[in-house]
Amino acid sequence: MESTHPHQRHHYRVPLVMQYPVMFSDAETIAEGTVMNLTVFGCAIECADTIPKGTTLQMRLILPDQPQSLPVEEAEVRWVQGNRMGLQFHKVTRAADFRLHSFVWDRMVERLHAITQEERSAS
Repeated sequence: MESTHPHQRHHYRVPLVMQYPVMFSDAETIAEGTVMNLTVFGCAIECADTIPKGTTLQMRLILPDQPQSLPVEEAEVRWVQGNRMGLQFHKVTRAADFRLHSFVWDRMVERLHAITQEERSAS
């Protein structure tokens, strides 16, 4: 049986309570958007100007944990649906990768605490 999803996720993505700005560019385009969900391996963004699947981009994520943007040296557009696209990170510096792991981990812990609180309130 053929899959109805052309691209399947292999890692849990953190749904973000707040969306964060992102800037991205390739050889022909500079654009901005909003990060909708995030993992250490990629993200989904919403933007006015989507880029074709397979395009390689450079990115800067604007996250609230530090005043500096988080650079992604190379990300590939894996899927495009309307004004959303999914990106897979290929090249991230060691320092940026550490920061990204820390940020995602903190959001996962926050999510776990929220779920636990909801379950306690329901009982």
